Amino acid sequence: MSGNVRAKNGTVHRVVITGMGAVTPLGNDVRTFRDGIRSGRCGIGPITLYDPTAQAAKLAAETDINLEEHLSKADLRKMDRFTALALVAAREAFIDSGISETNTDLTRVDTLISSGIGGLGTTIREHTRALERGFDRVSPYYIPVTIPNMAAGRVAIEFGLKGDCSCVVTACASSSHAIGEAMRHIRHGYADAALCGGAEACVLPMSMGGFTSMQALHTGSDPKRASIPFDRERSGFILGEGAGILILESLEHAQARGATIHAEVTGLGATCDAYHMTAPDPSSNGAIRAIRAALKDAGLEPADIDYINAHGTSTPLNDKGETLAIHTVFGEKTTIPVSSTKSMTGHLLGAAGGVEAIVCALAVRDGFIPPTINYRVPDPECALDVVPNTARIGVTVQHAVSNSLGFGGHNAALVLSHYE
Repeated sequence: MSGNVRAKNGTVHRVVITGMGAVTPLGNDVRTFRDGIRSGRCGIGPITLYDPTAQAAKLAAETDINLEEHLSKADLRKMDRFTALALVAAREAFIDSGISETNTDLTRVDTLISSGIGGLGTTIREHTRALERGFDRVSPYYIPVTIPNMAAGRVAIEFGLKGDCSCVVTACASSSHAIGEAMRHIRHGYADAALCGGAEACVLPMSMGGFTSMQALHTGSDPKRASIPFDRERSGFILGEGAGILILESLEHAQARGATIHAEVTGLGATCDAYHMTAPDPSSNGAIRAIRAALKDAGLEPADIDYINAHGTSTPLNDKGETLAIHTVFGEKTTIPVSSTKSMTGHLLGAAGGVEAIVCALAVRDGFIPPTINYRVPDPECALDVVPNTARIGVTVQHAVSNSLGFGGHNAALVLSHYE
């Protein structure tokens, strides 16, 4: 369908990826990011965005980006860092896709960009200013700059996208939900295309302190033993920042304008644990149902999956529970490669699913499986092929699953497939 009305007679459209953009601790474009995950480069290091001397956690996965090279100082004064990162990634994705007002009806292009936390940095800065000068002296931009949906709003303004514009907030599953919802919009004819994903920028004293106090962060000093998913010595995650943005289109729309197709989004599973604010359900029932629902949505069987990009946060509970979910769906003796790229990028919170969907798209397009780096001590409770330390190049990845789990019991699983 390429017209201006919803598909009739129950038509279901295939949904393909035609654009990708990334700002990550491994590089500020998709090519550099791909090279980083293929080579197993670690993006974790000492915090430089502020002085962490007085806090227990001193490592993070920061982006090495000068935003003034991409955005004017005037614009940067009117946006939080998470929005700026989203804009940079969205520009790359938009250019990659080749979409323009001459080949696409922009009133039928949706924008779904998520953030788990939003503009916390601006809130901290303005609160400090308010204590010094009075609360009526905070910036007039404070409210619009901090709300999590502003990345979607600013990106839509930048490119003139006048379809549905929204922000799914499900903590660390946010951008996976955004991609899944964008897929549904296109699949059922509500839109021809969508710009979707997520952005996060909260390597800040407040968020680091909050995660430290709940004993979720790793507080050691060695980057090589910091984010070690599925390793028996794992002790918490490393906070990262970045953005992962994709352009999705109906296959018909992409073909009609001669677009390059990177991969296909074929399935979404979304469930809730309904168990606890932060702890995963020990039975992993929600994660199991999400993966099974994604496979069913894609019309696939467990044996069809060639790679799983795990949520893999490097916390004791997450990795053990995710292993249980994978064993339940794919079999206890499964040989499917399961890697966590958070070993390289840290945990990007609301942006994690967007960046990891790009990982899966690259895996199925380019035929490689990224490693879980710095893996050293096997854990019997995480008995998986974690692709230890070295990527597998020149392999066939027909279908990949990307898992995302979030505080509040949110679970999302995406299936990305090689485009035939």
